[in-house]
Amino acid sequence: MNMDKNDLRMFIFLSELLDRRVVDEAGNALGKLNDLIVQIGEVFPKVTQLCVVSPRPKTTKVIGWEEVLSLEGNVIKLKGDASAKFQNYHSKPQELLLRDEIMDKQVVDTYGSKLERVNDLHFLINHGELRLVHVDVGIRAILRRLGFIRVMDALTNWFFAYQVPSKLISWKYVQPLAKDPFKEDLKLNVTQRKLTEIHPSELADLLEELDREKREAMFKSLDVETAAQTLEEVHPEVSVALIETVGEEKASDIIEEMAPDEAVDLLADLPEEKKDTIIQAMEKEKREELEKLLAYPEGTAGSLMTVDFITLLKNLTVAQAIEQIRKHALASEVVYYVYLTNEQKQLFGVLSLRHLLVATPDSTLEKIMNKRVKKLKVNDSKKKVVNYFRKYDYVVVPVVDENNIIRGIITLKDAIDAEMPEFRHPKKRK
Repeated sequence: MNMDKNDLRMFIFLSELLDRRVVDEAGNALGKLNDLIVQIGEVFPKVTQLCVVSPRPKTTKVIGWEEVLSLEGNVIKLKGDASAKFQNYHSKPQELLLRDEIMDKQVVDTYGSKLERVNDLHFLINHGELRLVHVDVGIRAILRRLGFIRVMDALTNWFFAYQVPSKLISWKYVQPLAKDPFKEDLKLNVTQRKLTEIHPSELADLLEELDREKREAMFKSLDVETAAQTLEEVHPEVSVALIETVGEEKASDIIEEMAPDEAVDLLADLPEEKKDTIIQAMEKEKREELEKLLAYPEGTAGSLMTVDFITLLKNLTVAQAIEQIRKHALASEVVYYVYLTNEQKQLFGVLSLRHLLVATPDSTLEKIMNKRVKKLKVNDSKKKVVNYFRKYDYVVVPVVDENNIIRGIITLKDAIDAEMPEFRHPKKRK
């Protein structure tokens, strides 16, 4: 098939190209195809170079795909006297060697949110270009590579009128996991947008399935926000190991993005010196907030609470309150209730959002608030916290100090996690 034909449009698998003889236009042997190189970054990356092994002396050199004249039979024919156009290969961060780095390796299927083993790669030949469009993760790819596909098709057609199907995943949903530890970050960063599309809990499951090197490489490739959300979902031992693989500056950025109670749990598990270094690298406001939470003894209400909540002055009108909630809601983890205080942040009442929204706009919060607030003290035990939720069937409970100043809230989820941590972090494969 001539690569210059403008109407040419077909598919081919990598296994059908590998080890083909490579010849020049006159038919002189130049070697065998050992690998294909793609430039990642596009949705369907284009093959840019061929890696060719020559027998005498045995060397591997590369030549641009634009030099390919045709793919005929089991031969790859190059244009003119191509031997002079071969060059030594120099690895680049945004390139992938498909046989070496993708074939028979694990990749992340970001559509199905799972790990898959690549058994073959599927290309589209169009207008002289070769573009990677799918990975094949099915058994049909294995049969093709072993040379059994025609026999198997004949047998299954004869006995069952059926063919073993291909299991193709579009390359746009594939996140490669490069094997070179010195280039993993760069290669993964080019397509990290794919990983951000996976729910953090599913991303956490994927990380825990990977071996240590690939786990660290994937984590380092995540943006700060995604990394923070994912750390909140992984097993505590894994989160500690991962945060220790990044520098102190990035670690502090990630932990700043985490929910305060989750950030405190992670910091508490770190070695003292590492914890202090990370905290010192944080913005002053966040550092002081986390230091206060870290000061509460483990197993107390103070150690379980989060400081992401909304307080309003009790003398505001409903209209003023709604306007303030609009400004602060995005920064709060939980917005089921608003807590009403005086200037000193002493707790006087609580309002659900539902009651606030149906109230008359010019009513003051003090007139419509619920003054009988069920609350916990910062030094209350974990047992009391759990029993409180069981007794009153609340979703959120405020936490105050000895002066009735609101210091945080505890959610039902936090209480369940404290009582039954195995439900949050079930035992997984390491």
